[in-house]
Amino acid sequence: MAKDPDSPFVFPRWVDDLKPLLAAVGLGLPVFLVFLVWYGGSPATTDVGYAPVQPVPYSHALHAGELGIDCRYCHTTVEIAAHAAVPPTQTCMNCHTSIRTTSPKLVAVRESSATGLPVPWVRVHDLPDFVYFNHSAHVRRGVGCVECHDRVDKMDVVYQAKKLSMGWCLDCHRNPDAHLRPPELVTQMDWQPPAGIDRATYGRDIRRQYRLNPSEDCGTCHR
Repeated sequence: MAKDPDSPFVFPRWVDDLKPLLAAVGLGLPVFLVFLVWYGGSPATTDVGYAPVQPVPYSHALHAGELGIDCRYCHTTVEIAAHAAVPPTQTCMNCHTSIRTTSPKLVAVRESSATGLPVPWVRVHDLPDFVYFNHSAHVRRGVGCVECHDRVDKMDVVYQAKKLSMGWCLDCHRNPDAHLRPPELVTQMDWQPPAGIDRATYGRDIRRQYRLNPSEDCGTCHR
């Protein structure tokens, strides 16, 4: 149909019906883009589930789970230093000089032992450089390994199970009771409080006993 030259409308009349839709898209698109960038860049999206390929297929499920090796046998500094030390090759060779001495899975370990060069392990839980975290300050006050690392004793391949974001840490600092246990049991992966007592109630008593008051000051972690 030819357009009426006297009509005040530039576009066909049906375009008016699209105005609500176009307005909704115009208002909703910026909100969607902000959400997309926020969620796409959050630790829950970028970090949780991270499981890099390691030079040695070390199974925590076997060593920490089935064999019951305590976390501190390998991570020797976790109670006395900020960092949980990556075990040197000699720690592996304490057993593997006589156990599975020809296993192809341990080639990198044997080469490291022969050359003196460290095994190039890939860090799994890697906080930003501007974040200070002290392992000893947590484990010596009853924060179990599972609170940050989950059940590594069931992982054939270790992966990052928790967000480890600032908000995630602050949630624990503000409400620590459910994350506390007797300090001597921090490496017991399957620990539970005595029957009939919930975690928060048990942890509250530990917090009071040790007079724990987790800091929420920025300078605690950002130094």
